[in-house]
Amino acid sequence: MSAAPTGTAAADPVATGPRGRNRIAAKALNRVVAAVTADALDVKASRVGVDIADEKGLLVLTVSTPIRVVSLNRVQAGSDVVARAGGSVVDRAAAAQETIRDRVRALTGSAVARVVVRLTAADIREEDRVR
Repeated sequence: MSAAPTGTAAADPVATGPRGRNRIAAKALNRVVAAVTADALDVKASRVGVDIADEKGLLVLTVSTPIRVVSLNRVQAGSDVVARAGGSVVDRAAAAQETIRDRVRALTGSAVARVVVRLTAADIREEDRVR
């Protein structure tokens, strides 16, 4: 004869709640933020600088990064080049802020208060042509 479950495990908040905590080292968090920023702005992660601060238990992320832009020659040649590249530099930086906040939150589980994007350079690349 086996004992029937009594239901105490389901009623016990310790048994059903979180079973510990995760700690993410500062260096690992920096690398995650750099990789997410690089992906959002199409630059190399090695060129992204990250500063992380704490504001009342929330993260404040400041990223310093170049941004990929289309050459002025291509902009003058076609009026829709900026739109195809993702919009103006300001629009792309604003979109990157949202992307960085959401993806860092999803990947690390950390609450992010705000993201500051500082553009340090323009990485000018020719637009890829379709053949």
